[in-house]
Amino acid sequence: MGRSLFADVWESKLRKRNEMLPLRRKQLIQATLEVIDRVGLADATIALIARQAGLSTGIISHYFGDKSGLLEATMRQILRDLSEDTMRRRGELAADTAAAHLRAIVDANFNDSQVSGPVMKTWLAFWSSSMHQESLRRLQHVNDRRLHSNLCCQFLRELPLERARHAARGLAAMIDGLWLRGSLSGAAFDADAARQLAYEYLDQQLAKKIDAVAAA
Repeated sequence: MGRSLFADVWESKLRKRNEMLPLRRKQLIQATLEVIDRVGLADATIALIARQAGLSTGIISHYFGDKSGLLEATMRQILRDLSEDTMRRRGELAADTAAAHLRAIVDANFNDSQVSGPVMKTWLAFWSSSMHQESLRRLQHVNDRRLHSNLCCQFLRELPLERARHAARGLAAMIDGLWLRGSLSGAAFDADAARQLAYEYLDQQLAKKIDAVAAA
């Protein structure tokens, strides 16, 4: 009986601990965003992030190892949010057309979750750090390939392979460029204007199919 009671108590503690893991992880990621937004990555110390989260520095070391690990985890969450938002938008489309899917991808990249002050500053810190840290560079390459693949897949529904690849590279560069210019402007990010410019580009690319058919 005593042994059974001990096992029950131990299982209860273990269950509570496992339930706390996602919560603490979320706390630390949110604290990282807030601290980077306030002081920048260089001055975002482990101690400052832990204080912002209301947790000990040992918790960060336990879950993430160091600041680089915490930045990587934060970026993975941001990218997860982007991926989930993209899939949700595409799943809710009324029309299954290449143009509709491409616009949904554009919309997700300029959604509030990607253009808020803390997220934008963390993206900039991530891009800068990825030039020097292999794990972050790999994560950046995965994100680039995913965006290009998603865009190219839709352009291929309307354009020949080489044109589709070219259009996908161009739209990916436009999304990144509009985002970067907006983040560095010092003013509030105009997501509507950015989306409209990206729409115009993708419409121009898709119109090349019409031009090719007309010329045939």
